Amino acid sequence: MAYIEKFLGKRVEIPEDRRYLVKPGLWAKPEGLELRLGLTEPELVLIGGVNDLEWLVRDGEEAGPGQSIAIAITGKIKYIDTPVAGILRLNHPVKEAAALITQDPYNQGWLFQVKPTPWSEDHYRALASAEDYILSLQNSEGCKNPEGLKGGVSGICKAVYTGIKEQKF
Repeated sequence: MAYIEKFLGKRVEIPEDRRYLVKPGLWAKPEGLELRLGLTEPELVLIGGVNDLEWLVRDGEEAGPGQSIAIAITGKIKYIDTPVAGILRLNHPVKEAAALITQDPYNQGWLFQVKPTPWSEDHYRALASAEDYILSLQNSEGCKNPEGLKGGVSGICKAVYTGIKEQKF
């Protein structure tokens, strides 16, 4: 298990037994001839956790690569896409208890599995290693704000946050 000690003021885990889709903040782990996917802990910290989840597809449906299959409701809306074409299997318990996604992202909080058609180990090997994923996070808001200061570290974020605090509603 790899860790980043100060990521927006939190200690986050990055398991080394899986691969990563860097931009969307997803992890992938082989489960037989399927890939199991979920949101990474650093991504969950950046988006402020998941309040609700809406499926855009049905269990057993075939999806194309890059197809949006779920919407995670956070402070914003995050579309979650499948990285490869294949048959989907959804983790229904996370729809009923979205807190599982944030509380246990690497085990019970997984989102979906996809059985790539056709199956190839290359689908998995093409993803980033844990080490590469950690390196990609070095320029993220999480690492630039290790103490988790409100309003972030950019001048624009600080100005907006300060301006909001001074508003009289």
